[in-house]
Amino acid sequence: MQIEANKMVTLSYTLRTDDSEGNIIEQTTEESPLKFVYGTGTMIPAFETNLSGLKQGDDFEMKLNANQAYGEVDESAIVNLPKNIFMVDGVFDEERFKPGTQVPMQTQTGQRLMGIVLEVKENEIRMDFNHPLAGTDLHFTGNIIEVRDATDEELAPSGCNGCGSNHDDSGCCSGDCE
Repeated sequence: MQIEANKMVTLSYTLRTDDSEGNIIEQTTEESPLKFVYGTGTMIPAFETNLSGLKQGDDFEMKLNANQAYGEVDESAIVNLPKNIFMVDGVFDEERFKPGTQVPMQTQTGQRLMGIVLEVKENEIRMDFNHPLAGTDLHFTGNIIEVRDATDEELAPSGCNGCGSNHDDSGCCSGDCE
């Protein structure tokens, strides 16, 4: 069976930076593989395209430039935020908000995102909301462990219309999704 839309794909891979250093960014194994339903938009599109048509047992190697992966660094996603929004009971936790720390945040509209602290100043914190791999060319090598038809459960979106909200016994939303 080959990789195509609505197939459950199980694979192992090593992801490295595609530069002279080739640092390992992430690695999965046969014992702890990546599993996903092909064609549902959960993976980088260029990653999926490169896997199309492969079969169980096939090895793969692909290089994705930054634009094909997580995009270039967007300077508008690097912002200064008032330090007081990070205070709890008037206290700023210097250990929790030091440069390099990832901080889960939420926009005023409820969108969740991850920011990386770049700099802590007297009255503000400089944060980067780009994907951590933005601006990075990627090099994948791996092996297709299994390709099979996805089950109905695997194809079903999670939550109400895929929103992930809580539901009552009848499957209805708790009212916090659109």
